[in-house]
Amino acid sequence: MDLSSKDTSYEVWGDEYRKYSPQLLINNPATKETVLSTVTEELLHCQTFMFIVAFVTESGLATLKSYLLDLKRKGIGGRLLTSTYLNFNNPKVFKELLKIENLEVRLTDLEGFHSKGYIFRDDGKQVLIVGSANLTAQALKVNYEWNVKLTVNNDADIIHQVNNQFNEVWEAAQPLSNVWIANYEIHYIKHNAQKIIDEEWAKIVTENTIKGIAAPKIVPNKMQQLALRQIEEMRLLGSRRSLIISATGTGKTFLSAFDVQKCNPRRMLFIVHREQILSKAKDDYYQILGGNPDDFGIYSGTQKHSNARYLFATIQSISRVDVLNEFGKEDFDYILIDEVHKAGAQSYRRVIDYFKPKFLMGMTATPERTDDFNIYELFDHNVAFEIRLQQALEEDMLCPFHYFGVTDLELDGQVIDDFTLIDQLVTDERVQHLIEKIEYYGFSGERVRGLIFCSRKEEARQLSYMLNQCGYNTVALTGDDSIEEREKQTSALEQGLLDYILTVDIFNEGIDIPSVNQVVMLRQTQSSIIFIQQLGRGLRKHDTKEYVTIIDFIGNYKNNYLIPIALSGDRSLNKDSIRRKMKDTSYISGVSSINFEEVAKERIFKAINAVNLTEFKKLKDAYKELKNRLGRIPKLIDFIQQGSLDPVVIVNECKTLYHFLLRMKEEVKPLSIAEERVLIMLSEELMPGKRRHEIILLELLLSNGEVTHEQYIEELERCGCRTEEEALISVKRVMDLSFFTQPTQEKYGNRPICELGADHVYRWSEFMYNLISKQAEFTEMLRDIVDTAKEKAKDYLPHELLSVFRKYSRKDVCRLLNWVNDESSTVYGYKTKHQTCPIFITYHKHDEVESSINYGDELLSPKILKWFTRSNRTLQSEEVKKIIEARNNNIDVHIFIKKDDDEGSDFYYLGKALPDTDTVSQTVMSGKEDKEIPVVTMHMVLDHAVEPKLYRYLVTDL
Repeated sequence: MDLSSKDTSYEVWGDEYRKYSPQLLINNPATKETVLSTVTEELLHCQTFMFIVAFVTESGLATLKSYLLDLKRKGIGGRLLTSTYLNFNNPKVFKELLKIENLEVRLTDLEGFHSKGYIFRDDGKQVLIVGSANLTAQALKVNYEWNVKLTVNNDADIIHQVNNQFNEVWEAAQPLSNVWIANYEIHYIKHNAQKIIDEEWAKIVTENTIKGIAAPKIVPNKMQQLALRQIEEMRLLGSRRSLIISATGTGKTFLSAFDVQKCNPRRMLFIVHREQILSKAKDDYYQILGGNPDDFGIYSGTQKHSNARYLFATIQSISRVDVLNEFGKEDFDYILIDEVHKAGAQSYRRVIDYFKPKFLMGMTATPERTDDFNIYELFDHNVAFEIRLQQALEEDMLCPFHYFGVTDLELDGQVIDDFTLIDQLVTDERVQHLIEKIEYYGFSGERVRGLIFCSRKEEARQLSYMLNQCGYNTVALTGDDSIEEREKQTSALEQGLLDYILTVDIFNEGIDIPSVNQVVMLRQTQSSIIFIQQLGRGLRKHDTKEYVTIIDFIGNYKNNYLIPIALSGDRSLNKDSIRRKMKDTSYISGVSSINFEEVAKERIFKAINAVNLTEFKKLKDAYKELKNRLGRIPKLIDFIQQGSLDPVVIVNECKTLYHFLLRMKEEVKPLSIAEERVLIMLSEELMPGKRRHEIILLELLLSNGEVTHEQYIEELERCGCRTEEEALISVKRVMDLSFFTQPTQEKYGNRPICELGADHVYRWSEFMYNLISKQAEFTEMLRDIVDTAKEKAKDYLPHELLSVFRKYSRKDVCRLLNWVNDESSTVYGYKTKHQTCPIFITYHKHDEVESSINYGDELLSPKILKWFTRSNRTLQSEEVKKIIEARNNNIDVHIFIKKDDDEGSDFYYLGKALPDTDTVSQTVMSGKEDKEIPVVTMHMVLDHAVEPKLYRYLVTDL
């Protein structure tokens, strides 16, 4: 459609106007929208593309590399036009561009070249993104940029102007080549010589200040200031022990030093588990505390500075009985234990039990344990401060990272999996595959300093040998190597004498190599804790890198589902939530990015579908971890507030929290069968929070015992909820159970929760009043359900019957569309009732589905759904005519889709739709014995275009 040939009034073109109307693209932290997400979405379905940008950075290019590689596999390429304007572009980024085989790059010498445009050609149309965003990670994800997205047909005048102008500059530009890069590098170095000298001088000054020459005053950052206040508040409340949970690289040691400075103890003891950490910790403390260097001492190996005011000791040395006896129990006012998650060991317990400090501080990045030891209990459940990976990235405390989930090798039709033999892990083909990936995705800085985590010792050693044969300089380190050997090789890596260290698990924690700029995960993910520990090896900031590259080789591992859990920190055990983290990675902050090659993404989705996230062990581990943290039996609301299990998972598995606690072998006061049934009803129907009306009514009744109809309406309006009569009748029928089928009423106890009297006052039913007045524990469980439902309800819009792109079951839809009864068992694919018609579609049906019900429903675009009625329907069928004339009949058609039956019983709500009457036609489908059965098809035009990430998820065959 050429907009220039159309009347420009909205009323004239309606949906076409919305489809082609310009959009303003900005980076909005509040909504997690970025310019990058639009660029990558267009790359996913374009046939070719053109970029014209003045500035390109390695980090910006990294955000697109996996997408460009997927396009290469499809035989799709594009062009990039850039320049050397202001000598901004580093020579290394041009070397990176040459690696992208399906990207043709040219350089223009046009004076003042400052363009920023992204053009994508698709079937019949082109998309232009033009504005202020260069191809840099800051511009695409963080900076406040203005860009306009315009979709036009191929014959539109504006696209001819753009293409002509691009081609004119392109033809005059010179192709990118190694020779051109070599010449530019000479020019770049000369031009930036003074800048390089200034930077090197700054390094020298920094190094000197660290050595004590004119040391600048170090002050706490914003997060450390907050932590210090919270630690002090705990001490003022009488706490003598406290725990700090802080992601690797966020400055735990400096934070503790600031707190010691504040407390000014007579003596302090700092305990670590590795000797090589001691000197660094001591130096960090000296930078903060200053004073006499002789006040700082080490107790480890041959160094025995027992009388130092600030003593830094290894647990191996200080825990010996004869050493402990050298000290008095109250010698240290302040004791700090680093990596305190190890404190379940006997050596730590001996030290903790011996000393009696005024304050004991524990620090860890990973308090969750796989053993039975309760770290939280050791510190009286006092978590003074917590900062996890996502928050640390938001606060710019860590080095940004670009994560790439890449496809592991397929050899003779077999993909690397949990049972692959060592001989297949170290073939020439796999080594070549590894080299291709690490070279393509690259690293930040002048030379690689990488860690490769392998699955087995033999794999590490053989791969190291084979990489060395290919010209790399690597070494394998395992638990068999001495501490001295490990220190020697890590020093060699930092000095640039090694390219890679290959290891198994010994570098998961307790090692500090800030200059690491590439982390390669060449093994299955066994736990989210270990995954983050290994990723964290590269997250410390260092002046030799702008970001760290994480390359994760994804085979057919059953634990692939842990990858989105680890990256997002999602501990809900809710499959839908984890799928969302795969579809939409906007949860990652700053310039960091998460990218998956298409095949790798497919393998993760398969793992999510296959895994039983709610097996007893997983539930028990999650429960124990939360109980350990709280120091008491958790309530439902605790699971939400602490980012633990999704309460919906608990209810789906066990009906209520009460039954869940029984399954966890907790001693809880028994409930009557009547009380159980009430809790089952409220937990299953209302706790998910999909409609606020019943929740608000319950809360008012819990507070006041009764509430007038007018007061209830006022509270609904205050909360932004709808108050039409149909909704209020629906609420009444839910609360007196008359909405539900007879079997469900029996399941829920056959007695109303509350009733609306003739005096227009809502009251507890007599049955409920007796329960509440006699059983405090039951009432507390009821309040907990209401509190949890209020929190869950934040995910839904109060003024809408249904929230677009959220998930609902058929029974949810009957209730929320204000149907008088639950007719979900007879809805089948669709049903017209009460001026509404919900349509439920399973997009990818299993192979065994009968052909007579295997409809060809298909999203033709984010706005158009090709839909089929039930079989044996014709244009004369009454139910079909009602839907075709939905607009005239004042019937609201609602579209619900799930990808396949592996997603369970809930469907994504895509919003309202109307049939395009010009597309209605009667056709046939195959039945039993190839008998032709009539069916009607039509295009449904959605009010809302399906959000891009959900659309791609639904339509792609993952």
